[in-house]
Amino acid sequence: MIDGYTTSRRLQFGERIFNWAITHVPSHWVRQKFLRTFGATIGTNTSIMMGTTILGLNRLVIGNNCSIGFDCVLDSRGGLTIDDDVVLASDVQIITGHHLVHSDDFAIKLEPTHIEHHVWVASRSTVLQGLTIGAGAVVGASSLLRDSVKDMDIVAGIPAKVVGQRVSTLDYHPIFRPMLY
Repeated sequence: MIDGYTTSRRLQFGERIFNWAITHVPSHWVRQKFLRTFGATIGTNTSIMMGTTILGLNRLVIGNNCSIGFDCVLDSRGGLTIDDDVVLASDVQIITGHHLVHSDDFAIKLEPTHIEHHVWVASRSTVLQGLTIGAGAVVGASSLLRDSVKDMDIVAGIPAKVVGQRVSTLDYHPIFRPMLY
């Protein structure tokens, strides 16, 4: 039987190896097989491009037909659920924790983040902890998302504010798995 300390060390080791080496291997299959071995749940036809950093491998859940761009940061230590048909463009950062600045020991607080189906988070956006991005929502490029987003809202800016409503049947599957990426 493996105790909690051994499990924790194993996960830390897997995280280090993935972020140091495996994320640079030009094969979706190899990267995803490695992540699944360390507890990540990843659906079919999903791509995670090279250079993406993942923290908390065993708390990451990604649905079917998702596209995770190059050089993203997926901090799933607080829990990160990405539903089906989601697109995260390159350089997106999703952060599920923050430090308690008034804490004597600078403690960390982790909170889950949920990205519902058919969401598009554009390049260089940052999504903070404890949020839900509703179905079909769009987060504009270089936005800072500090609050949850309702279904079909389009938000942009720093901090992100509602700038419009999406009109779509959401009847698509963004499958993007180029070879050697």
